[in-house]
Amino acid sequence: MNPTATTPLLSPEQIAMVDKGVSAIVSSCDVQLRPSLMRAMGSSITPDGGSVTVYLSRRQSRQVLLDIAATGRIAVVFSEPLSHQTVQLKASQARIRPAQATDEPLLQRYRAAMVLEVAKVGIDARFAHAMFDWQLDDLVAVSFEPQEAYDQTPGPRAGMALPISAAAS
Repeated sequence: MNPTATTPLLSPEQIAMVDKGVSAIVSSCDVQLRPSLMRAMGSSITPDGGSVTVYLSRRQSRQVLLDIAATGRIAVVFSEPLSHQTVQLKASQARIRPAQATDEPLLQRYRAAMVLEVAKVGIDARFAHAMFDWQLDDLVAVSFEPQEAYDQTPGPRAGMALPISAAAS
């Protein structure tokens, strides 16, 4: 699928879900298609859904970062813990840069949002704070323009291209 620059892959509701700060799992694969994955420490999406950035710990995400650097391929699932509403975004030209001081407010907002999200399913705030503890100099930002989008919410539509995404192909 290759949407035009003006065709969004996500609905406004899906963009809002990703933007509020929900669980984000980042994956890639090496040139032999062996998968790698890691939980993101933060994420952001532009208001039109045309650009996404996820933040990964260098220490914890070595293989994923090597795979993204080698192939440019990335897939990210964004999932709301309480409802399990999930979307997956894929791209083939992800870019990696060191996290910067200007990213810190976004990262803090994401951590606060995740503390609230996981509290809804009974996870103590102390655990969430520990899980999303980061040092800025350990983080990298991985940015991409989504090329494909899928519904991954458990149920009969799981794995299907999102209607907007399918219309864009």
